[in-house]
Amino acid sequence: MDNRAGLKPARIFSMPTTATRLITLIMLLQRQPRQKAGELAVKLGVSARTLHRYMLMLDEMGIPIYSERGRYGGFSLVRGYKMPPLIFTPEEATAICLGAGLVSKMWEGLYDEAAEGAVAKIENVLPDEQRDEVAWARRALVTAQLKRPGLQPYTPFLYLLRKAIRMQKRVRIVYQAANQNKTTQRELDPYALAFRQGWWYVIGYCHLRRDMRSFRIDRIHRVDPLETSYQIPSDFDAQKYLDFEIQSQAQVHIRLHLSAEVAAYALSTPAAWESVAAQSDGSAIVTANLPDIYWAASMTLSYGPGTIVLEPDKLRQLVQEWAKAIATQYEKP
Repeated sequence: MDNRAGLKPARIFSMPTTATRLITLIMLLQRQPRQKAGELAVKLGVSARTLHRYMLMLDEMGIPIYSERGRYGGFSLVRGYKMPPLIFTPEEATAICLGAGLVSKMWEGLYDEAAEGAVAKIENVLPDEQRDEVAWARRALVTAQLKRPGLQPYTPFLYLLRKAIRMQKRVRIVYQAANQNKTTQRELDPYALAFRQGWWYVIGYCHLRRDMRSFRIDRIHRVDPLETSYQIPSDFDAQKYLDFEIQSQAQVHIRLHLSAEVAAYALSTPAAWESVAAQSDGSAIVTANLPDIYWAASMTLSYGPGTIVLEPDKLRQLVQEWAKAIATQYEKP
């Protein structure tokens, strides 16, 4: 292999080592006793013969393992035995440290100090191999611009809402919905905070709409804690709610014809479109599903005169109105 300038070969993913599997085996037995050799071998991805060899190795290391015969038998750790704390593989240590960094970036002031303190404590007890792996990952695995700029002023709302969720106390919010000039006052039982596509959201039961709703934090003008208590339903799942909300949102299906001059932009970002059909003359016909007609018009106009709306008619009319209004603004007096 050509190794110019003394560069070390890049590490992609290291295969599980014997030491890693031994640690995993102890944890499996600690979590659940009386496991069959075949089951353990499958979980570790090794043969039954190798599994028995691992058992002998653990016995030689002084790990108290015993086996019971019979239908309900299997391998177990001696009752009361626990692994020493903070035993990580290099990849596990890296995942924890990188994960703490992501939490700090996404939730800003909420967990900045906690994330920094946790990483400092972990790195203080890691052996050199793990610390080297973490340092390498920080250089090689970079995540940037997770959060939208300009959200810092809304961090105090996160504190208030997190406290309300923890104490299960209702709040009163002043909210300005998208495409609305006026604000509304709502009483909300907050269930969870969510980070989605660079924005912060609070999910909860809105007493104004008498239904579950999610509210973007940067559209909240005020949060007032109340003394009214509530109960979060035991079957509430924030992730499932967000998935359902996305699927149930009204979608505008658009179909555009992009000229050859601008079609390359569409073809270079296929993920932005539901379908991209290249034409023989270099142009392209694209389709997409967007949240509302205004979003669709904004995106259409971003391609300038190089795009023609094929459908829907409502979008054609809106784009035409906006184009005329824009042209009027730039006409010389």
